[in-house]
Amino acid sequence: MHVCMIVPNKAVRGGIASVVNGYQGSELEERCRVTYIESYQDGSRWDKLRKALKGYVAFCRLLRKDRPDLVHIHSSFGPSFYRKIPFIYLSRFARIPVVNHIHGAEFDTFYENASTSKKRRVRSVYQKCTRFIVLSKEWRKKIAQIVPADRIDVIENYCDLPKERNHAKRRQNQILFLGALEERKGCYDIPVIFESVKQKCPDARLVMAGDGQMQQIKAAFAEKNLLSDVRFTGWVRGRKKETLLEQSAVFLFPSYNEGMPVAVLEAMGYGLGIVTTTVGGIPQLIAHGKSGFLEAPGELTAMAEDVSSLLQDEALCRNMGELARETVEQKYSLRIHLQKLEETYRKAYFTK
Repeated sequence: MHVCMIVPNKAVRGGIASVVNGYQGSELEERCRVTYIESYQDGSRWDKLRKALKGYVAFCRLLRKDRPDLVHIHSSFGPSFYRKIPFIYLSRFARIPVVNHIHGAEFDTFYENASTSKKRRVRSVYQKCTRFIVLSKEWRKKIAQIVPADRIDVIENYCDLPKERNHAKRRQNQILFLGALEERKGCYDIPVIFESVKQKCPDARLVMAGDGQMQQIKAAFAEKNLLSDVRFTGWVRGRKKETLLEQSAVFLFPSYNEGMPVAVLEAMGYGLGIVTTTVGGIPQLIAHGKSGFLEAPGELTAMAEDVSSLLQDEALCRNMGELARETVEQKYSLRIHLQKLEETYRKAYFTK
């Protein structure tokens, strides 16, 4: 089967690129012929526009010269939705089945609270897709408001497990956050949580790995006189990210809205003690009190107590981390992810 996959540039920051980059060189390419067309890159508005236009041109050229059997589109909400419309319409015109792989997290803004005209536009575009992939059972229920549930497959994100782990590198006092530095990820709650943690664990240190509203969040730590114990690394990938995961004991992710966060899966794969929230697909990943701690978004006192418990009890932290890693091995490996993906391809192709 020849699959055309619409993807972001490899260097783009975020979970979609992390997922897609893992496909390249994987078993998927042994069983399918995959043509990747990039439609997005980081940068200015004009950089993004140029990238999208180049993607449309490359896609039209592919339709003329090497027609694919299926188009797999990685999409989100907001601008990503609109960028993907030409790919969907061109595929429909060429009678090629479309798998729309939805990675978005803010469904209320995108659809539930949208105007009548926008809802009509979303339904019209989605009806032209053959099948949908969502990241959790919760998101299947949401998207089923727009398209029939029997056209939606749940395929969770995956974690590429580290082959070796060196516990000697772990710093029992180090807390890690990975992701965009923004309100949606709970980053303005972290100074409050960390302040409480420091009262019980004075030697605690925090690493904020990501970019976004860095100066504003730094100011929030400075107001509490905590900045000297917090390290901002900027966006990390590759070996730098692996080193932070190896060194840290606790992963703190107090997000308010998620699909299936790759960052949580990565922390599980490295066996960290995890404190996160009950949003999106996260409750499918973490068993509260067993493989990590789950709290409602905004429950800052409870999250501070959870982090303190993991820092103070190394055995608890390690045991929870090991169970989290086992969960990833058994349910969220790349191999399992690709098996589900190919099954979706088959269903889409044979219902065209």
